Amino acid sequence: MENKETLSGSRVLLVYSCWWLVWMVEQAYLFHSLDWSWEIAGADAVVTQLVLALGGYIMHTSFRYYRPGQKNAAYIVIWSIVMAGLLFLLQRWLLSELFPGRPDYLLFLSQSSMMRYMFNWLMIAFVSVLSWIWYFLHEQREHEKRKQDAEQLARTAELTSLRQQLQPHFLFNSLNSISALAGSRPEEARKMIQQLSDFLRGTLKKDDRQMVTLEEELFHLQLYLDIEKVRFGYRLQTHIVHDDFAVKMTLPALLLQPVVENAIKFGLYDTTGEIMISIDARAENKTLVLNITNPFDAVTSSSQSGTGFGLSSIQRRLYLLFFRNDLLTTHIDENRFTTTIKIPQQ
Repeated sequence: MENKETLSGSRVLLVYSCWWLVWMVEQAYLFHSLDWSWEIAGADAVVTQLVLALGGYIMHTSFRYYRPGQKNAAYIVIWSIVMAGLLFLLQRWLLSELFPGRPDYLLFLSQSSMMRYMFNWLMIAFVSVLSWIWYFLHEQREHEKRKQDAEQLARTAELTSLRQQLQPHFLFNSLNSISALAGSRPEEARKMIQQLSDFLRGTLKKDDRQMVTLEEELFHLQLYLDIEKVRFGYRLQTHIVHDDFAVKMTLPALLLQPVVENAIKFGLYDTTGEIMISIDARAENKTLVLNITNPFDAVTSSSQSGTGFGLSSIQRRLYLLFFRNDLLTTHIDENRFTTTIKIPQQ
């Protein structure tokens, strides 16, 4: 940022210098066309434009510390009138000192006083207005940047909060299952503890990563499914299919686990038999499309409110990341409940 500001300042200084150099050449040529020698015409132009350049720089710098608002914009006119008068007095004194033995030039200097003052005022007013606009636009850009940074921080904080809310939810269920297994099936309890440890270790590694490949996400999901299969045994069956292009695509880290957890909740909790949860991943027009399907019984599921915290949190995460509300949809087809997630690829 500092290098960019320095480069921008250097360009402004270069343009500013060229601006006054052009006016210096124009004035010298004009005075020479009025039959003044190049020595007098050049000296008059150099003194006049250098003093004006100094005054313009002072005005530009002053706006850095105080800039009138739109309601008191008349201050710019007043400042430019006062500055033009001070610069005129300085120019006249310097030019009188340069050519004290030229009464014809001193007479010309006196007769052109009004023209010189008006030229000073127009130039200073022009530089002042440009400076005011430049600082105003710079302030607007800074304001927008601060606003975007604040919004980004808020989105990041909310995303982190959503992910942290999901972890205790799953952890409590797993610990309750381990507690239930500890007395009757201690070997399975120890196995589940190890699987839970592997799952949480992988989760911690992903905490600082926003996006992962589908291949990484499925590996982590399998750790979760292994834990759930210890809880439910043969009743929980899964079928995962994907094409070769889809596994290389990216998606938000830890996105599938709460969706599958929701599928288990609504497909398995109210049944005593075996159920199949299917996960289908495919690439479509630079978009990763995920379909998670589970059995659905309208009678037993009607007593459960909503579609679960998992889906609502996923929808919120997708909105925060992609600013779209159409990336998660659900569909009921007879006794099958399908959750469809679309992940645009950057």
